[in-house]
Amino acid sequence: MYPGNRKFDAVVVGSGPNGFAAAIALQRAGLSVVILEAKASTGGGMRSAEITLPGFNHDICSAIHPMGVASPFFNSLPLEKFGLEWIYPTYNLAHPLDNGTCAVLERSVTKSAARLGRDEKVYIQLMEKLSGQCNDLIPDLLAPLRIPKKPLAFSYFGLQAKQSATGFANRNFKDAPAKALFAGLAAHSVLPLEDIFSNAIGLVLGMVGHYKGWPIPKGGSQQIANALETYFISLGGEVITDHPVNSLKDLPQAKAVLFDLPPRQILTILGSQLPFIYKKQLESFKHGPGVFKIDWALDGPVPFTAWECQKAGTVHLGGTLEEIAYSERLAWKGQHAEKPFVLFAQQSLFDATRARDNKHTAWAYCHVPNSSAFDMTNQIENQVERFAPGFKDLILARHVMNTHSLEKYNANYIGGDITGGASKWSQLFTRPVISLSPYSMPVKGMFICSSSTPPGGGVHGMCGFHAANKALWDVFKIRQKDKDLT
Repeated sequence: MYPGNRKFDAVVVGSGPNGFAAAIALQRAGLSVVILEAKASTGGGMRSAEITLPGFNHDICSAIHPMGVASPFFNSLPLEKFGLEWIYPTYNLAHPLDNGTCAVLERSVTKSAARLGRDEKVYIQLMEKLSGQCNDLIPDLLAPLRIPKKPLAFSYFGLQAKQSATGFANRNFKDAPAKALFAGLAAHSVLPLEDIFSNAIGLVLGMVGHYKGWPIPKGGSQQIANALETYFISLGGEVITDHPVNSLKDLPQAKAVLFDLPPRQILTILGSQLPFIYKKQLESFKHGPGVFKIDWALDGPVPFTAWECQKAGTVHLGGTLEEIAYSERLAWKGQHAEKPFVLFAQQSLFDATRARDNKHTAWAYCHVPNSSAFDMTNQIENQVERFAPGFKDLILARHVMNTHSLEKYNANYIGGDITGGASKWSQLFTRPVISLSPYSMPVKGMFICSSSTPPGGGVHGMCGFHAANKALWDVFKIRQKDKDLT
């Protein structure tokens, strides 16, 4: 039950990146807005904490933020004035192979391509064009389905993006390093790499790496949440923590309510209020594989065999295109890979605030079947050891989270799915339902602003921004334009 009789123009339920984006967009339009957060602190997937040993600061979920610095909405906010500082590793990403070669994603397209041997020219032709068009492409890519504002740039991207990752890599590249690099990028989609559109997210992450980089927030991902919260409050907004919303009785009076929640939680809160067909559509919303995550406190830096890995914020550990594709396919089949594709981050190499006494932290996860309780500790650590012999000897402490503990930590992570729902082509632009207005619910004043709406998962806030714009027009007759982001 909501205490008191206060009234607001709008209520936002949930304080992840999209909840904050929605609340800030509404507050900047002159409305009175309150955020209700179930946990004791704000942030959703942007929280950080000492979960291994005292003095070791770990990111609970999100760690590296290419989409955070590419987000048109976040770029419109003065977050640096509110404590957010980005750190840029020497290399965005390193992808080692067993034969000692290592593909690297640098800010420079030509320097990245120089490591790809026979695939150098093709990589330059592809990524110079895409990264050069990022400024035109990003607003359309991080928006609901609409007529592109830059149709020529969007068409070129679309021709590459609609392919499967395996098909794209095999058609364009000759050698293992380039193929592996793109396989690792595409695996962030949490899709089988043979699926149509599995190449899209990989291309976005690659071109954004050249356009903006893959930075680390100094002090942990919590600093993004802290900056968003401080800015929101400075605008006159209010945040109430330790306030779970389980029914409409838990909400204050407001003209608009925006839920930074997945369909399952919305059904719990609004089920009896929803029309039958819409309710059935939400019930049929599909979630993809979950993740198994480990954080380590380490006695020293990770001793990667490939020196390039020692200068990268992110390291993809999975070997060849074929190995990565096999690993990702198994997660969709309800099976666990003996050699999983591991997404690995080493923030303390670049951010001294993450560990004490010249020690280090490391962060990693792999994809597993949704709701899996299987312990992948050995498999993940074996993959790290494969490319960094002696890694296990450095472990001072570890903290593991399976899909169940992830969902307990954040109820939005259904079955350990951290992306807000499967990015299969069938619900890529129809998240969470088939609708010209995916953010609107057929209940007056109710909207969805979570990553279960377009453009999907990632710390970019654009789901919240677009949902807020819909609410501003539908409820308050205030029209915002994309130019307001500049």
